[in-house]
Amino acid sequence: PRGASVRWADLTDEEQTARLVADVAPEVIIHLAAVIPPTIYKARALARRVNVDATATLVRIAEAQPTPPRFVQASSNAVYGARNPHKATGPVTADMPMKRSDLYSAHKGEAEAIVRASSLEWVVLRLGGVLSVDPKAIPFNADALYFESLLPTDCRMHSVDVRDVAWAFAAATTADVAREILLIAGDDSHRLLYGDITPALAAARGLKGGLAPGRKGNPNDDDAWFVTDWMDTTRAQEALAFQHYSWQDMIDEASRNAGPSKYVLPVVAPLIRAILKRRGAYWKQPGQYADPWGAIKRKFGDPSPDS
Repeated sequence: PRGASVRWADLTDEEQTARLVADVAPEVIIHLAAVIPPTIYKARALARRVNVDATATLVRIAEAQPTPPRFVQASSNAVYGARNPHKATGPVTADMPMKRSDLYSAHKGEAEAIVRASSLEWVVLRLGGVLSVDPKAIPFNADALYFESLLPTDCRMHSVDVRDVAWAFAAATTADVAREILLIAGDDSHRLLYGDITPALAAARGLKGGLAPGRKGNPNDDDAWFVTDWMDTTRAQEALAFQHYSWQDMIDEASRNAGPSKYVLPVVAPLIRAILKRRGAYWKQPGQYADPWGAIKRKFGDPSPDS
């Protein structure tokens, strides 16, 4: 964008990070860098260096500045751990306890603790399921497709347009929200079940019926769910006024952005469905319920916390 400049630095290198912060002398730092699922499970050591150690380094350097900046930390609703929608009550709130269900939820919780224990004027934004209407922004590779297939179809997911997330971060740089934890997700139309999200987006792009059905989660096993749930965004919306795109807005725009592929994909949808079914997480796997942690371990590596 006009007026913006780019400076490259390795945030896992303390010397480079210190030089960057000293040269720029920022009034606000928005810390977005992270290794997220599914990559985090394949690169556990790197993930800790980026998600936790680099956060600690950046916070320490920011505290040492002549005029310490406001620090806006990107966190996740993953910090609440695995959420069984059959037993969990209501949406998650900022004051609910965190739970380390996997490596990602553990790292995000640890990074939050570092930021919140600092002397900086901090703001923590816990993000829901960030989505884009740009077809080029959505990964379409074997790892991504496998990962999408392993999530329980009846787990609750609170989506949000990436542009609304950008708005929230920009607003958090100046809003009167110092030392607050804010939950960033879309309006109530974005409170969905996972099994409704990907088919709707696929259909908007012309791939109706092209995704293989997944598995529901086990209602009697609270740990056999992924780290996602609906969120109470009342305070965040009041303070940041960031919710602009409804779920239907996103579906309509995704359809408009699909281009000629919208007319080609319906022809090959049955073939794509058959291929995705065979490459899915539960192809020829026993049982009737989703087993997200077992599926992650088979494909990517140990998903458990490292601390």
